[in-house]
Amino acid sequence: MARRKRQLGLSVFVQLYGTHADAWRRPGVRAAGNPDFSDWAELVQLMERGKFDFAFFADFVGHGGTHIGNGRRPRGRNFEPLTLVAALATVTRHIGLVATVNTNFNDPYNLARRLASLDHLSGGRVGWNVVSSLAPEAAKTFGIANPLDPDGRYERASEFIEVAKQLWDSWDDGAFDYPNPETGQYHSPQAGHPVHHHGKHFAADALLDIARPTQGYPVFFQAGNSETGREFAARHAEVIYAAAQTLDEAKAFYRDVKGRLAKYGREPDDLKVTPGLFYFLGRTRQEAQDKYQSFLDAVDLTENKRMLMGVDVSDYPLDAPLPDDIPEPVNGRGRWRQLVALGKRENLTIRELILRFSVVQGHRIIIGTPTDIADQIEEWFLAEAADGFNMKPATVPDSLADFIDLVVPQLQRRGIFRTEYEEESRLFDPAFGGGGLLDVGIYPISFAAMVFGAVPNRIAAMAEIGPTGVDDMNGAVLGFPGGGLAL
Repeated sequence: MARRKRQLGLSVFVQLYGTHADAWRRPGVRAAGNPDFSDWAELVQLMERGKFDFAFFADFVGHGGTHIGNGRRPRGRNFEPLTLVAALATVTRHIGLVATVNTNFNDPYNLARRLASLDHLSGGRVGWNVVSSLAPEAAKTFGIANPLDPDGRYERASEFIEVAKQLWDSWDDGAFDYPNPETGQYHSPQAGHPVHHHGKHFAADALLDIARPTQGYPVFFQAGNSETGREFAARHAEVIYAAAQTLDEAKAFYRDVKGRLAKYGREPDDLKVTPGLFYFLGRTRQEAQDKYQSFLDAVDLTENKRMLMGVDVSDYPLDAPLPDDIPEPVNGRGRWRQLVALGKRENLTIRELILRFSVVQGHRIIIGTPTDIADQIEEWFLAEAADGFNMKPATVPDSLADFIDLVVPQLQRRGIFRTEYEEESRLFDPAFGGGGLLDVGIYPISFAAMVFGAVPNRIAAMAEIGPTGVDDMNGAVLGFPGGGLAL
């Protein structure tokens, strides 16, 4: 498949009520009771109506520790991401589904089989946001007595990915497509490639017990702004979730991280850069500004424990500058340094930094009309400051629906965003377990193909043509030992 013209990618950092912590208090919002799948399904189906590339689900497992707080924050109504993605795969057709999974609390074999299962269930639409952060409360939650430092966790995560890839590669593509009832030969033994990995952090002698994922591997995501995080992304990631406040800052990050890929035998287009983007949309600029001010005014700072990008600042005056001697956080050092630099540059107080960073997580904010927002998205895209944006709607579904109805059509008219999802012909539909081998149909393209326009070095070659192989060109079985089944 030839690579297509560069195309803008759009996604949403999906949160149940929106990015504002008090969005649950709005009239008409369903905020009571147990988790309700319909809330999430309706959001992702709305995104699919807008032709978005993927839905991104974060996970901060264990970060809360034993802290109950004063009860002013909603909790208890989220789902574990992998479980949620499995359910969403049944009510969507095209959109990519990205689950965050922390390597500190998982094992390569168990995660490889779960993600392989999800990729088959979804028809090749799963992404893995690889996280190796470890908050002190999470370490206590999981009983990790001697946690690794950040560089050690990145090293462990890198080995984790390599083992997972070996496991996904332990069966050839199509290894189980041609069972022969006449001879009793279900598959060729040559299609299996046992893994024998004995490394610093993991050991595995195994074959995966599930067919190779539809995409080969899930699409790899990573969010990291530190030097180590950028290097990790250059080696492993296919989409990086970034944070940048200005065009120059974004262009510098874009050039830097893409410039690191060559040392790993990768092309610049093998990694997509998607900064987070907050937006406040109005029919006029004043209406948009009023919405933004309302957003800020509604921020609740009465929580007993005030956090600024993961750092407890409860003991410092809200309306004073950030002290010079405050220690850096263990996680998110790159983002923290952005925050400190901005605070000094603009002489911001802790209150202002909380509103600028902890509320919008240090991301770009665009305030204006649909044309204003489309203009800035197009400017960053054409200037190679971003390949796409991970949208952060203040409230859902309304602000997301406004973006889809008012901004997306402008991006489509400018020729930088799709008007329809692409589809392809297949001999079988992986979403239904490969039934009807010769039933040619039209199906959604895989998530990897949607993001890249071509699948970059991720689909393994079929078994070589030979006495126990498969002819990749015409699908004819060439014969297993003991006879073959003519088609």
